[in-house]
Amino acid sequence: MTATQWFIFFLILQVVHFLGTWKLYKKAGKQSWEAAIPIYNAIVLMKIINRPKWWVILLFIPIVNLIMFPVVWVETLRSFGKNTTLDTALGVLTLGLYIYYINYSQDVKYIENRSLHPKNKTADTVSSLLFAVVVATIVHTYVMQPFTIPTGSLEKTLLVGDFLFVSKNHYGARTPMTTVAMPMVHDTIPVLKTKSYINRPQLPYFRFPGFEPIEKNDIVVFNWPVDTIPNSTEANFKPIDKKTNYVKRCVGTPGDSLSFVDGDAYINGKKLILSDRAKVQYSYKVTTVNGSMLDPNYLTKDLKIYPDDIGFDQRDNSYVFRSLTDENAAILKKNSLVESITKLILKAEKYPDLRVFPYTKKWNQDNLGPIYIPQAGKTVKLDKESLPFYRTIIKEYEKNDLTVVGNKIIINGQVTDSYTFKQDYYYMVGDNRHNSLDSRFWGYVPADHIVGKPVFIWMSLDPYTPWSKAFDKIRWERMFTTVGGSGEPVSYFGIFVLLLAGYFIANFFIKRKKKRLDRY
Repeated sequence: MTATQWFIFFLILQVVHFLGTWKLYKKAGKQSWEAAIPIYNAIVLMKIINRPKWWVILLFIPIVNLIMFPVVWVETLRSFGKNTTLDTALGVLTLGLYIYYINYSQDVKYIENRSLHPKNKTADTVSSLLFAVVVATIVHTYVMQPFTIPTGSLEKTLLVGDFLFVSKNHYGARTPMTTVAMPMVHDTIPVLKTKSYINRPQLPYFRFPGFEPIEKNDIVVFNWPVDTIPNSTEANFKPIDKKTNYVKRCVGTPGDSLSFVDGDAYINGKKLILSDRAKVQYSYKVTTVNGSMLDPNYLTKDLKIYPDDIGFDQRDNSYVFRSLTDENAAILKKNSLVESITKLILKAEKYPDLRVFPYTKKWNQDNLGPIYIPQAGKTVKLDKESLPFYRTIIKEYEKNDLTVVGNKIIINGQVTDSYTFKQDYYYMVGDNRHNSLDSRFWGYVPADHIVGKPVFIWMSLDPYTPWSKAFDKIRWERMFTTVGGSGEPVSYFGIFVLLLAGYFIANFFIKRKKKRLDRY
């Protein structure tokens, strides 16, 4: 929906609210016109239902307002004596329209000083749960979001089984674009395995100012740009904020010229120096003396290489290691059973791969470029050679009408030979270079797809260890470690345990002291 459409929709809601409540406003000692003034009518309503004014803010927060509107409907009914279970059910199930019936056909009296305390344990529990969901939804949307590493594209840097906290504020919290969705879940309802949202209406993209810009080397969580609706045979794209969450390392920022040369990223002709925590891996071919088998315990315990990362080529009795760092390759080379070890870097001219973006060049994942990374406000020349780089940006991400007739490029009905970008774009790549679906295959990540920055690992579970060995399954050394920074990650788990113990001890003595005071 456009801004104009949203404004009209907002005005319609105000009319609906006025027509359904103006008599109730009068019975509460207010003027009927107070029910008609946008925002002010909500402030007055909070006074009528004896709730704090800051609740008005919650009514304008997407997703949170889906919880708050039914609460306000029920509170309005109870303020006029309609507090039975049937009244509550009708208020919610009719989407508040039951208030129309009360407004026009019932001679109700306003209860000015009604008690706000729940009348039974069930009501108290429901109120507590609603409050918890509202707070958790605000934190989840605007402050910090939990995230799980499902694949090994950043293996060795972030491990499969790591549970992260992703900051929404580092790059600026993005307000939800999908207005009707289940709180606290992403695109699918757990267990039911169905969509957790309705595609329309959609809010325009908006992001609050962040603490810092996205920089090269940052690990970033973003919505996968090319994601489509699950189980759909049509080209129906998910709303931006409901696309699958991906996590990769940013290797190119707006305005950069990027290339890959023999597996290494180059920015503006210079090799990108990665942070010391980055553990870049490649595929290696390893031959052993007389086809000898390598000790699995040596590979798993000493090199942290798991069976899923190892293949065996029976044609020449060689191993293929799919995720090996250069450091581990050097260690493996010293093994007495290893005869040779070769990094599997493919030359583009000999092994071109048309799966590599923009699908028109004789490039592959190890050797590609140069690629210009679009920057907001910058203009590029358009012709048949350059259009494949920017076609998706122009048509899908920035919503223009694009057609090509012969040698003519037509954008929004105008023949043109240039295009000016409306937003920034980024190039995201996994550290596991030969086992990562990333920008090398699907292109740029738009700025409006950015979710946040991983800052903390609060739990890490080894997927190769069974739950029967629960103590060993937990990677204790990774718990409560930071994602960024330099040097070896340091666990703050011990400090967390001490603080938690201190809290419970202090809470115990405070309650004990309070009980003593109550006796007197």
